[in-house]
Parts: sequence; structure tokens; C-alpha cells
Amino acid sequence: MKIILACAGGMSTGMLVNRMKEYAGKQAIEADIEAYGLSELEDYVAGTDIILLGPQIGFQKEEVEQKYPGIPIEVIDMMDYGMMNGEKVFKLAQAAIENK
Repeated sequence: MKIILACAGGMSTGMLVNRMKEYAGKQAIEADIEAYGLSELEDYVAGTDIILLGPQIGFQKEEVEQKYPGIPIEVIDMMDYGMMNGEKVFKLAQAAIENK
């Protein structure tokens, strides 16, 4: 499972990525989870199962969906993002991948 988190610059999501990796590890789920700035996505999107947008760029969801058709795009809940709730964000990604 390949999950990309995208935010304005790629920096603020780093801690959330680590929390998601911790949760996946505890569940014995193999997952490649990385964070990038929105402008860098096209360099890393190949083979991606889902793109999660940080709440600060959620307004760009439609634009990202048009650029990457066939890849589910979800916006991370502001509260989950702020609390760095890796489990909840990982489960959001899992559910979206299963329902695509």
C-alpha cells in the first residue's frame, strides 16, 4: 500500500507520517507512507494507492483529482491532523483504497 500525504510544503506532515507508520507497523501492515509538497507530487505519484491532502490545501481537492484521475484523493480531517492521529488518518486511507 502506497500512501502519499500532500501539504503546502511537505514539512508539516512529517510527524503525521511517522505516527501512521507506527500504527501500520503495530498492525503488521506493510505500507509505504511519505509526505511531499503539492508541487512535488508528480515526481512521486507513480504506483500510489491514495493521496491524502492536508486540511490547509483541502480546497484544491478537485484540481488534484483532475490531475491524477484513478487515484483516490481524500482531505485529512482538521482535528485528526492537529492531533497527529496516525491511526485515524491511516484508517481513512485504508477505507478509501478499499472503496475505490
